[in-house]
Amino acid sequence: MEDGAIVQLYLNRDEAAIRHTWEKYGKRLRSLSQGIVGDAQTAEECENDTYMEAWMRIPPHEPKSYLYAFLARITRHISLNCCRSRSQLKRSAHICQLSAEMEQCIPAPDDTECRIDDMLLGEAINGFLSTLKEENRNIFLRRYWYLDSIAQISRRFALSESKVKSVLFRCRNQLRTYLEKEGYHL
Repeated sequence: MEDGAIVQLYLNRDEAAIRHTWEKYGKRLRSLSQGIVGDAQTAEECENDTYMEAWMRIPPHEPKSYLYAFLARITRHISLNCCRSRSQLKRSAHICQLSAEMEQCIPAPDDTECRIDDMLLGEAINGFLSTLKEENRNIFLRRYWYLDSIAQISRRFALSESKVKSVLFRCRNQLRTYLEKEGYHL
């Protein structure tokens, strides 16, 4: 079923929307969540919470052309909150490490004006990602959006771990340079 038709089911408050969403995106959403929470049962709970959250957010949102991105963002948010609330120290340490890596490239929103500029920063990051070669962009996204480990990325792309680390290091430096050219100061 096409995304637009699924969203229309949500708008009509038809419970079949959840079944069709599960059939089309369930495995991907669960995989995204499991990569964050590190536990199959918790990932399944996060996936189910995603469907409930989508039910509540559609309407007013109508993500007809970007349903997966809409659901993935919800899943990621729920999964990260689950990690925080359950105090999974080992997993939290991993998330803190990734955050520290990105803090070197992206200015932190520490006041109201910075929070207002979040949308522009998101557009700038998307602009940066569009400049990367497809493989480098995918590696970057797997690490910083899906929170995959270096080993997982290495296996996925059939690259050595040192190559993945090198690509990520260069991408972070390129991002820092790109953002400075866009007027962001670290």
